[in-house]
Amino acid sequence: MLCPSCGTRKARRDCPALARTICPVCCGTKRLVEIQCPADCGYLASARVHPAAVVRRQQQQDVARLLPSIRHLTERQYQLFFLFHTAIARHKPDGFTRIADSDAAEAAAALASTLETAARGVIYEHTAGSTPAQSLLAAMKALLTKIREQGATIYDAEAAISLRAIEQGARDARAPREGDAAYLELVGRLLKATGSPEAVQPEAAQAGSLILP
Repeated sequence: MLCPSCGTRKARRDCPALARTICPVCCGTKRLVEIQCPADCGYLASARVHPAAVVRRQQQQDVARLLPSIRHLTERQYQLFFLFHTAIARHKPDGFTRIADSDAAEAAAALASTLETAARGVIYEHTAGSTPAQSLLAAMKALLTKIREQGATIYDAEAAISLRAIEQGARDARAPREGDAAYLELVGRLLKATGSPEAVQPEAAQAGSLILP
């Protein structure tokens, strides 16, 4: 039987997401891209535990590029770093606009400035200069408000440190000849690699994890 996904290769793997049998190539290349694999898929779990050599090399390169901006974070700040990135990854700007690294850096900087000001006892809302960045800023603020409403204690200063790490990463991690969303794509790959904020471990994680409901 031919694979219903590509129509050319033999179907050999039962796909729980499609409820059909597909070929190994489609399973490997369309996983979490075109096919929304459930967390309990055996092939997905195996790929995460034993990724292909090219995937491992890419992950190692991504970690090496990201580490300078997060190596100073505590465990709580590190968790916030990736929580803010989930808001960035999920954000869909209006129209055909897409989020670029510069938008992420600008939004993170504006929210960090607002929180740093609040930590000093002054209430002042800093804004982003571009429309995409301002839209992303609103999404990140909404996430922070939601987490706090759910009972998590997040101090303005520690959230600001995490946001400054995002700002630094977005400004510094771009490599020559890469697109204007190289940093966001890098973090997106690391988040997708495990499906959780544990994609990268800082070298000096500290006690006091952020426990979210």
